[in-house]
Amino acid sequence: MTARNASAAFVPSKSTQDAFTFAARLLLVALFLPAGIGKLTGFAGTVGYISSVGLPLPTAGAALALVVEIVGGLALLFGFQTRLAALVLAAFTLVASYFFHAFWAVPADQAFVTQLLFYKNVAVAGGLLALVASGAGGWSLDARREPASARLAAA
Repeated sequence: MTARNASAAFVPSKSTQDAFTFAARLLLVALFLPAGIGKLTGFAGTVGYISSVGLPLPTAGAALALVVEIVGGLALLFGFQTRLAALVLAAFTLVASYFFHAFWAVPADQAFVTQLLFYKNVAVAGGLLALVASGAGGWSLDARREPASARLAAA
């Protein structure tokens, strides 16, 4: 079996692709939705944390972060405007990583964990960009909003 044949050996069906895409959305929601709700319920702490890294307008930043995480998380959950939500969440994640997981700027004894968190977020952004490229899949509101002719052509 050649490398080309090996990669073609596993081509999931449309329903399996939809299930995997839905699972990917749920796993990403498990990160963003609780984080956004935590920012909402612990708003003062979030503002303090943002202030601690020296960013301007920490109250506005905390409000923006919780809206992005809650609204973006819900959009991924339901598969509504998934490409846009995933793009916004990817950009948010990369920007937040730069400011809050700056492993290059911490003492050596803190660099390992901070670097791990930074690259974890880079990987999360990669998963989000895969959703930007592929869309929400069939188990989504986005799929229900497509014209029937587009759904038939994709099947």
